[in-house]
Parts: sequence; structure tokens; C-alpha cells
Amino acid sequence: MKNNLISIVIMFALLSGACVQQGKQKSEQDIKPEKAIVYQVFTRLFGNKNTNNKPWGTIEENGVGKFNDFTDQALSEIKDLGVTHIWYTGVPHHATITDYSKYGISNDDPDVVKGRAGSPYAVKDYYQVDPDLAVDPENRLEEFKALVNRTHKHGMKVIIDIVPNHVARNYRGLNNPEGVVDFGSQDDVNVEYKRDNNFYYVVNEAFEVPETIDGYVPLGSAVHPLADGKFVENPAKWTGNGSRLAQPHHYDWYETVKINYGVRPDGSFDFDTLPVAYSNKGFEAHYEFWKDKIVPDSWTKFRDIAFFWLDIGVDGFRYDMAEMVPVEFWSFMNSSIKMKKTDAFLMAEVYQPGLYRDYIHKGKMDYLYDKVDLYDTLKHIMQGRGLTDNIAPIQEKLMDIEHHMLHFLENHDEQRIASPGFAGDARKGMPAMVVSATLSTSPTMVYFGQEVGEPGDEDAGFGNPTRTSIFDYVGVPHHQRWMNGGAFDGGQSTLAEIELRDFYKRLLNFTAKSKALMGSYKDIHAYNREKTTGYTSKVHSFVRWSSDEKLVIVSNFSDSENFAFQLKLPEEIVKEWQLTNKQYKLTDQLYQEEIMYLDVKDGLGTINLEIGSLQSFILKLM
Repeated sequence: MKNNLISIVIMFALLSGACVQQGKQKSEQDIKPEKAIVYQVFTRLFGNKNTNNKPWGTIEENGVGKFNDFTDQALSEIKDLGVTHIWYTGVPHHATITDYSKYGISNDDPDVVKGRAGSPYAVKDYYQVDPDLAVDPENRLEEFKALVNRTHKHGMKVIIDIVPNHVARNYRGLNNPEGVVDFGSQDDVNVEYKRDNNFYYVVNEAFEVPETIDGYVPLGSAVHPLADGKFVENPAKWTGNGSRLAQPHHYDWYETVKINYGVRPDGSFDFDTLPVAYSNKGFEAHYEFWKDKIVPDSWTKFRDIAFFWLDIGVDGFRYDMAEMVPVEFWSFMNSSIKMKKTDAFLMAEVYQPGLYRDYIHKGKMDYLYDKVDLYDTLKHIMQGRGLTDNIAPIQEKLMDIEHHMLHFLENHDEQRIASPGFAGDARKGMPAMVVSATLSTSPTMVYFGQEVGEPGDEDAGFGNPTRTSIFDYVGVPHHQRWMNGGAFDGGQSTLAEIELRDFYKRLLNFTAKSKALMGSYKDIHAYNREKTTGYTSKVHSFVRWSSDEKLVIVSNFSDSENFAFQLKLPEEIVKEWQLTNKQYKLTDQLYQEEIMYLDVKDGLGTINLEIGSLQSFILKLM
């Protein structure tokens, strides 16, 4: 929901102090022995077998996936990809047009819901799961708990979303635990701002539904009793992306309202700020700092929400648009979580590189999206309008925090690689995926359907083709062919889809186990660009190593050219690896078919290499 707004400088994304001292790169013995592999599934879509795909189709017409569709067989196949963590996207109960009133759930107004299924980032009740996802909506939380247990049984951990910046315009906490009061229920609505108000208010003005543009009509003009261009909210609340208008714009996040974290309308803070020294302190010290402080009410509400899900068995959270919430809140929130569950997996969207170190060191985030740097660069290369020369400088720039920068090529916000708007061919993602997954010690994330080349070209309704819709009831065709009616065996997949999934399986399983990929890194691309005839800006190379594993990684991003050259290993690498003047055998770790040789002479290593279009080698020194 945020693609066209990433570059906006938002008032609440503020630097909270002096520059953070950059931490040292972790030594090999300090790094976990295995790389984390996150598999993002859009829970509502994953198990849907219905192929109707009618634009704006109802749940009856287009179908919906359930928690129970994640069978032992499905989870086994996901695990076999090399996955360590599943991010179940869209679990908390969000606003939707489907009628669940017989379960005591209030109906939502199409004028403030995007799509028919609704956005998972307009959470309506944080203490319950979405009724769409249950076979028996009345028993939906128990069905989710069973899914958590199944996932754990298959050796994977569970991540769900927490969306701290905003909630649904029609938030109704029908399942609050004892002692928990609803967001906004105790607000003073006569003032724009008060520290312990949960929302901001447009005083003395009622909310007005945005004027529709570009021919948009809620539900695609389907008749609905509440689709009347009106929604009662008096006084109006600030909109989720920070709009202070009683009538937000059509492209604002009008279906949500912004949470107040004690940031005054002028941008100043109404809470204690962290001393600079806390950039270098662990989560225990952060917890002690906040333990006796009075914090805004919204802080404790979201901490208690996180505790609720941890108690159910959830292992971590993906935080939506974390940069729109003050870093001090994250210090409070994440240190509280880590005190309760030390190994909780905490990842977040932060799109301003200048904020990365604050949100890692002060905010105690484990991982941030590496979108603005690595993802954008790899996308441009895949599209044929970028150079591989730009990859290594990114890794060098982020070296002190490289372990914390989550790598991905797809997620629910981004275009599918196979879509015409991106690369038009899923195979063009193969060299980029090798680089993304092996460049650093950071986790790798894959979006369901990516591994079978899903193009995201369905006209689902509110959703925009090139991205698999997160707003509509829709089937995901390439994924459905692999799902094969619930067999999860690729029985209907094309040969190209089977081969692509095999590539992902080989790559991810290798990266999950490789000790070298949790060790040291050195670029050799720039050296070869200068020294090697036939080595071009379509090729990229680097080396990774640990005490007992040494890798040379080479990728060809060209979809039409093969290259032959004598790849050079610089003297400093030969010395670091303690190589002597002789010939060493190299074996490719992706397909185990290619055998090459590294010749070392007078301190320089050379490899005679032929690489095909869109081919990669992960060459291990034997």
C-alpha cells in the first residue's frame, strides 16, 4: 500500500539524536552458524484453489485460502526449500467487506475499505485473527494456534505483522483481554493532541470520504447498502499516512487512522529521549531505561499486543512502516519483547538509509529491508538499465550493519519479477537471487510464488496488476499449479516452473547451511573489471569464506550473451586464503556438475571460466 509513498519525507521519521557510532563487523565466532531464510506467504491467497478470478469477486466467487491449507505436506515442501521462518502475512483481523455479522463482527463500510477482501494493514482487532482464514470463523484463533504448532513441528518459526503506525478507521476490539481498553476509547476528542490520546483529531470537523478519481468506484460498482459515499466519524481523525485533512485524498491511506506515540503536531517529543550512549548498549539496558519511565498510552498498548501473540507461540514480528514511529518507542517495544523472548525475530520496513543505524542500534531492530540500496540496484540491473559495478559499493557502505539488512527480490508491496512492469521473465531474477542470497550474512526473504515465476497479472479489482493483489479475493495461478489441488507436488506446473523452483531450492538450501556465507566477504568485481579482458558490467563476482569453506561466486546478468574470460583472484585473497603455487579444484555448489580449476602462480589466482546467459556459479575450493 506504500509503493508510491516511500520517498516522502514524513514528519514522524525523525532522527532522534546525534549520529550513531558505527559498530564493528561481527567476528566469525559471534555470528550464528546458519543464515535465516524467510518465506513470506500471503495467508489468504496461499491455499486458495479457486481459479475463477472475477474482478471484484466475492469470497464465494473467487475463494479464499485458510490456515488449514497449510497442511503437513505443504509445510514439509516449504521447509524443503531451505526455509527457517514463515511470515504469515495478514493474520490479525482487518477490515473486510465480507459479512461476518452472525459471529458478532460489525460490517465494514466499502467507502473506507480498499478492495473487497480489504487491506491486511488496516487492522480492525489486534486480539483476534482474520475470519477469512478459518474454516470455522467462530473457532478462528484456535485454528491459528494449530497452524503455529504445525509450523513449529516442521522446524520453522512463525512471524506475523504488527502495524504500529495506524489501525483501521473502524477499529473495534471485540476480543480484548481483561483490563485492555480499546484504541481511542478514552481519548479527549476535543483537542488535536494529548500525549495519552491514541489518535490525533481534526477538531470540530467530521470525516468526509475522499473524492474518487480515475473512475474508481468502491467494489467495482457492485451494490452494497453501506457504499453511499459516507462514513460517520466525528470529529475526524488524522489519516494513517499523516494527512490532517478531514477529507483525505484518494491516494492517502484513507482506510486507516494514525496512532499517536507522543509526538506533538509540531514534531517535538512528549517523552524521554534516549541518551546517545544507548546506541552501544544491549536490549537489557534499554529495558532498564524505560522500566520506571512514564510513556504514552499507545506504547503500552502495542507492547501488550506483542506479548499476546508471543504467548500464543509467535516467534517474531514484521513491523510495517517502522520509520513513521519514533525510534524511542522501538527501544521500549523491542527491549520488552527481547526480555520476554530473547530470540524473537524482529524485522521492519525502513526506507531512509540515514535512519538505518538509529533503528538498529537505538531501536533494537534485528533486520531492516535493504530496499532502497540493494533491491533497487538489482532491479535496475535485471531491467537492463543498471550496472553490476554499483553492487559492491552498497555492500561496503553497509558493512558495519550488513548482517541487519534483510535481502529480497519480491514481497507483497513490490512488482513480481516476471511482470512486464519489472523484468518480464522470472529467469532474469536468477543471477540477482544468487547475489542477493550470498552477498552478506543477512537473512534472505522469498515471496510465495516467486519460486515458480508468478507474474501477478490478474485484474483482481482494487489490486494493481504486476503485483499479486493484497486487497482482493484472488487465485495465484502459477502457485496454484504447483499446489496441485492440495498435493503440493508441482503436478500441474510447467517444465519452466519446475526448473525455476528447483533452482530456488538448490540455492536456498545451500545458503542456509554454508558457513562461508556467515563469514567474510571481499569484492573481486572491481579488480576484474580493470584487469580482465572480456569481463563486463553484466557480470558480477565476489568471494566469501570461513575457516573451513572458501567460495568464488560469479553471476551473469545478461539474458542474451555468454562470456568467457580468465577470472582473477587478487593477491590479497590468495594470501588471506593461504594458497600456494599449485592448481586447486573448484566445484559448483548449485548443480554439482561444473568442475573448474584455480591456478595460483606468483601470488595471483586465475580461473578459466565460461558462463552462459543468466547463469551463476558458486564455486567451492576443494
